[in-house]
Amino acid sequence: MSTNIKSTVEELVRPFLDENGFELVDIEYVKEGGNWFLRVYVDKEGGIDIDDCGRISEYLSAKLDEKDPIESAYFLEVSSPGAERPLKKPQDYRKAIGEHVFVTTYEPVNGLKEFEGTLVSYDEQTVVVEVGKKKHEISFDKVAGARLAIKF
Repeated sequence: MSTNIKSTVEELVRPFLDENGFELVDIEYVKEGGNWFLRVYVDKEGGIDIDDCGRISEYLSAKLDEKDPIESAYFLEVSSPGAERPLKKPQDYRKAIGEHVFVTTYEPVNGLKEFEGTLVSYDEQTVVVEVGKKKHEISFDKVAGARLAIKF
């Protein structure tokens, strides 16, 4: 059910985002406590501000009211993905080459399941993260999650 909601929400919001130069980063439909949340993460070149989020939220809210694809009550949240934005799509990984990242794997690779360092390269099959002076080549099918990371 959640996948259908995500794809429906993407269909509803995509034209507005494309027309206004926004990038859809992610959509979540999750239950927390007793409440459902529909979260839409959006970005744009130079960053997104609260006015952008408000415009997108108003547009999407009207479209959701019109189409009514979600039966239960929920809270709609539109926001920036933040400084530690997730890497989901191939273009996310390509844009993050040279950036500080945090990658987790489903099973150990070189004895580790967590890698924090510089994303050296990415192709559809492999992610290479340099941790210290050691490069770790990780098969993409073993990547459980990846995000930009703040370096302290």
